[in-house]
Amino acid sequence: MLSTLNRSHSFSNTINLIVFRKALSLKTYCTITAASPITDVKFSASRSRNLFSRISPIRQDAHIVPVLDQWVIEGRKVNYLELQRIIRDLRSRRRFSQALQISEWMSCKDIFEFSPGDCAVHLDLIGVVHGWEAAERYFSNLSDPEKNEKTYGALLNCYVREGSLDKTLFHMQRMKDKGYASSLAYNNLMTLYKKTGQLDKIPDVLSEMKKNGIAPNNFSYRICIRSYGERSDLNGMEKLAEEIGRQAHICMDWATYSNMAYCLIKANEKEKALLYLKKLEEKLDKDALAYNHLISLYAHLGNKDEMMRLWVLQKVACKKQINRDYITMLGSLVKLGEFETAEALLKDWDSSCRTYDFRVPNILLIGYCQRGLIEKAETMLRDIMAMGKTPTPNSWAIIAAGYLSKDNVEKAFECLKEALAVKEENMGWMPKPGLITRILNWLGDKGDPKQVEVFIRSLRMVAPVNRHMYHALIKVNKRVGREVDSILESMKADEIDENEETEKILSLVS
Repeated sequence: MLSTLNRSHSFSNTINLIVFRKALSLKTYCTITAASPITDVKFSASRSRNLFSRISPIRQDAHIVPVLDQWVIEGRKVNYLELQRIIRDLRSRRRFSQALQISEWMSCKDIFEFSPGDCAVHLDLIGVVHGWEAAERYFSNLSDPEKNEKTYGALLNCYVREGSLDKTLFHMQRMKDKGYASSLAYNNLMTLYKKTGQLDKIPDVLSEMKKNGIAPNNFSYRICIRSYGERSDLNGMEKLAEEIGRQAHICMDWATYSNMAYCLIKANEKEKALLYLKKLEEKLDKDALAYNHLISLYAHLGNKDEMMRLWVLQKVACKKQINRDYITMLGSLVKLGEFETAEALLKDWDSSCRTYDFRVPNILLIGYCQRGLIEKAETMLRDIMAMGKTPTPNSWAIIAAGYLSKDNVEKAFECLKEALAVKEENMGWMPKPGLITRILNWLGDKGDPKQVEVFIRSLRMVAPVNRHMYHALIKVNKRVGREVDSILESMKADEIDENEETEKILSLVS
């Protein structure tokens, strides 16, 4: 019976090994690349007008070096500024490995002389792709002229990225000794203190900057003012805001005003919060994300009128609303219990959307379930399905959790089965462990063996095998008088030990 459930020993013990190539130097890299297999890359004429248009569409896991080599073989010129542009573009899209390949190719081919800025970018890319140790090795091999403020700063950034406080502080002191401690370096140190949860040290860094004659910039003040807010030091936050207001060269951005307003709302300082919300509104321009933040903050204050006013302004200023904007507005309306307005807004979205993104109606499903309107949520989802839309598994999981909150485990089970039936719509989806556990416990007590077996077979496609699955199988089979030795053997093969609960279930008399 359990043959279809049993995974092979090799399957249950699969280990994914990821091997990272640690480049000791550019010379080492050139040798490795020369020995690497060259991928056959074909290009249409329309993509060959310039190197950027040839590289940009390439898959993220593809090798770039063969493309560059082919470009040279074709007798085309290699433009230094274009290569820099491509590296910037790849970095902005988080395709760091490919950006590093181009940077290494530039150095290996000796086509261009690397500037200290190029070395700094290269060092930073090594840190992202291979870690700080590889970045350190590259830095140590640089010539003295190349070890300047930019490359020192890039190595500092690598330490900060890795969260290494000791190395960051040691390297920062070296930079201070050499006169390289810029506002960027101090900002990196403050970022690390934020990353490690040492928020109280951030204002000290700002004070040290001023003492050492390093002018803080927008980022310096922004991260410091947020550190006050996160520690609920409203007095410190407001004093710093006043200091910023006296400096003509510092401009507070909308995100900082948003953060300050949120901290004041949490502290029930609503009148003060409103002052910063007005300042935030002055910074909106045509930034849809800023509108979304402001709408959400007014939702925290329970002010529907301001939310609706801003939504109208956003539609005019930003021309087009995307799913993210509707999600924000729907969530804000649901927060206030304004379901009638939310339903009208959902219809507006439905009539204008090009692709049906279930994250949008899911906001309303969650709202209904939170208010105990589970049946209404299910009816809404089935109405959407009747229009030919296939929901994501998460839509059904939301309703399953709603039924579970009402202790209607049978309905939760039916909804979770619906979710598993459409799991292909979202291969990364996995139901919450608490939902699975309660349903499995119920199935062990109320289900029949075939029903439980089929459910667990589906469940194991999206969730790792666990003791609760086996306990449900053992319990349901014990209830009907079936042997469970094969189930226990399978459980052992999956390296799940028996515990007191297992023994308790085994002692059940059918």
